[in-house]
Amino acid sequence: MSERLSHPFFSKMLVEKVKSFIGSRLINDDQPVLVALSGGADSVALLRVLLALGYECRAAHCNFHLRGEESNRDEQFVAALCNKLNVALDVKHFDVPACMSEHGVSMEMACRQLRYEWFEELRKERGCGCIAVAHHNDDNIETLFLNALRGTGIAGLTGMKPRNGVVVRPLLCVSRAEILAWLGEIKQDYVTDSTNLENDARRNRLRNIVLPALYKEFPGAKDALLTTIENVRQCNELYCESVGVMRNIVSDREGDSIVIDLEILNSFENREMLLYEILKPLGFNSEQCSNMLTSAVGRHFTTSSHMAAINRATIDVFPLQPRDENVYIVNLDGDKVVEPVALEIIHVEDEAFSPAMVDGKCTIALSNEILQCSQVLLRHWRGGDRFKPFGMHGSKLVSDLFTDLKLSEKEKNAAWLLEADGEIVWVLGYRAAQLFRVPAKCSQFLILKLQLP
Repeated sequence: MSERLSHPFFSKMLVEKVKSFIGSRLINDDQPVLVALSGGADSVALLRVLLALGYECRAAHCNFHLRGEESNRDEQFVAALCNKLNVALDVKHFDVPACMSEHGVSMEMACRQLRYEWFEELRKERGCGCIAVAHHNDDNIETLFLNALRGTGIAGLTGMKPRNGVVVRPLLCVSRAEILAWLGEIKQDYVTDSTNLENDARRNRLRNIVLPALYKEFPGAKDALLTTIENVRQCNELYCESVGVMRNIVSDREGDSIVIDLEILNSFENREMLLYEILKPLGFNSEQCSNMLTSAVGRHFTTSSHMAAINRATIDVFPLQPRDENVYIVNLDGDKVVEPVALEIIHVEDEAFSPAMVDGKCTIALSNEILQCSQVLLRHWRGGDRFKPFGMHGSKLVSDLFTDLKLSEKEKNAAWLLEADGEIVWVLGYRAAQLFRVPAKCSQFLILKLQLP
């Protein structure tokens, strides 16, 4: 043990160090703190430090039943400790294999998911302001290396945040060695998870083999790595601020959609990284963003929540809406249609038709012959749909009409067609077909008006 760690005032120094680190940003004094208590040295130290600082604490313990009697031993130790310290305790038992099977995740991910979901439920139920977990700065260095070994961006090199939503990490300012020394000074025991000594997991190999060898060969490496984490964190904050400014320049938000001007985007030297930062919050990965910049017009990229469509001058990004694939039978004998779009139906009986009565887009005229069709319906457009536009020889793909009109992917997906006996009569809001055209001077015909929202 170093001279500093064995100093008689060390215990007071550690508590003051954590107090200074918490400051006014991590924990709200007005609400209890929910402490994640495994029974190991780190979580026991976390509880003891917070109590020493005067915080009202509740403890939460997860029994995953993965280590046989050792798991039960941990629960018994935690219960006895909380009873001794007069701290309220909640314990929950989990079926980890069932979670792994249901969600197709690893044991580590299943435990993490179960743990944090329960912590948040418990926090709300018990009226706690935050969830305190016992990560220290050695954990932060391990996280830095693990992220780097996976291949990460600048954010992955910043380690763990002192506060992430309602989760706080008051011990990030101290080391594992400091924690163990302090527990020894206050004569506080704890339990040891035997699996932490096994080197089958990546983090354990890093903790037990790689980092000790690194620190031995390079004295001062640990402090240097902690300084690096802090420097990268500050760089990341500046980077995010800069990206925010560039995002405002590049992206034009239209309601819940984003339109990215490719000419402006391409003016940035690091356009691929900028595009990724813009679209990352929507679930797009770096490979997708890279491909967007070299893809042909018309290609789509999707996440679970959004679609990005490549156009000539823009990338249009919009939320994925479950498209209505139903067909709606239309009764043209009535005076209106209300679903899925609002149409007014006017039956003209004694007035000569004039082209000035319609615009061919939102208002069209149809001969009464359409009333003899066996089925008239409304539906969304589909790939391969073809019609004969009014005033044009031959037929045209509906998709080509959309391209000519420079419609966004969102506008295309929202378009409705009026179909009569399998033939497209009208692309609502955009173009009427030749079918059922009204002859000159005809005095009996229909006028359909699209009621725009």
